[in-house]
Amino acid sequence: MNLEELKKKLRTYKKSDIIITEHANFQAFTRNIDLEEVKENVINPVKLVYAKKQEAKYKGEEKYDCYFSYSKHLYHRYALTINAKIIIVTIIKINRDWQKAIG
Repeated sequence: MNLEELKKKLRTYKKSDIIITEHANFQAFTRNIDLEEVKENVINPVKLVYAKKQEAKYKGEEKYDCYFSYSKHLYHRYALTINAKIIIVTIIKINRDWQKAIG
């Protein structure tokens, strides 16, 4: 699935379809990341600039490593699992040149 297809798929979900794991919730808290902002980024993926598909454990499940750009030096990285819901497994805020990080 290319980036535009993933964006289109994410737009079909609502905030109520998003599950944030305890691990991701803790990461957001310690990194001062607003969970409402994370949910908005996922369902309205305007800032999504890169996504790499990962190997999924279960049939009917898709996993992605996603990068949401805020500027040249600030981005959020979310590990998402998609099935009937979107499960946010990891939330990371990174302050460095994201083009080099994913290059």
